Amino acid sequence: MERQDRKSQILKILAKSIRREVEKITDFAGLQEIRLRAGKPLMIICRNKEAVLPENEKQHITTKEEIRETMDYISHYSLYAYENELRQGFLTVEGGHRVGVSGKVIVENEKVKNIRHISSVNIRMSHEIIGCADGLLPYITKNMQICHTLIISPPRCGKTTLIRDLIRQISNGNQYVRGSSVGVVDERSELGGCCLGIAQNDLGIRTDILDCCPKAEGMIMLIRSMAPQVIAVDEIGTGEDIRAVEYAMQCGCKLIASVHGLDMEEASRKPVLGELIRRRMFERYVVLESRKHPGEIRGIYDERGSVLCRN
Repeated sequence: MERQDRKSQILKILAKSIRREVEKITDFAGLQEIRLRAGKPLMIICRNKEAVLPENEKQHITTKEEIRETMDYISHYSLYAYENELRQGFLTVEGGHRVGVSGKVIVENEKVKNIRHISSVNIRMSHEIIGCADGLLPYITKNMQICHTLIISPPRCGKTTLIRDLIRQISNGNQYVRGSSVGVVDERSELGGCCLGIAQNDLGIRTDILDCCPKAEGMIMLIRSMAPQVIAVDEIGTGEDIRAVEYAMQCGCKLIASVHGLDMEEASRKPVLGELIRRRMFERYVVLESRKHPGEIRGIYDERGSVLCRN
């Protein structure tokens, strides 16, 4: 299946009146977020800078009708079909773009069941940057194999983009790592950007992907069914996720994983994950920041926390 142009993927999910404003953006390649808030100005984030649309003209005030129309396009006129995703506060559209929502939360048995009367929408663009992991690979490989690696990153620092390129390079192989079978658990459809189960992003020639699958269950499924040499997951967090990571390591798989955090100290304080760090289960830690560009490496550390590289 031919991959759709990223710009057309975004434009087709926007209300027509908002689409006309977004089409005017000259630096679409640098676009990171489009924010719609009922009764508030239409805003974007482009290359880490916030702007109101249209620029140098009267502000476009987003209406509830425009948000409703946008959600109709995103959900193919059936929000009910996306109830399981919406209870997490977001859903993922073709191309791996994440759509976050807020509004009236429906609670049942003390758990979020759904979000209705959506009043805010945040569309975060998926960026595929081929080669962005080039500078990282020498530090997280040994003897032509990948090390157990944990990527620690605040939001909007490019960790998903970095992991995506790591998967591609590990799968294809190069001067630093032998081409390896990679199993990807893509719970939010962000790494592969799958359409009908087929990855729209380039994840390499030896990669098998479980799309829209819970991380913990997916890691175990891949081990049993696809015998991966490497497993890659984005945004581990629950105790179940961490236990599945440990199980995969014990089964001989190398792990590439990410977690939200500012630095190693904060990651070490997280329940369950902190225990893995203290036991030195991960061989490499990569801390990201976004001073100049997403995916900027702040520091790389070994299993003891010793600095291998710092910017």
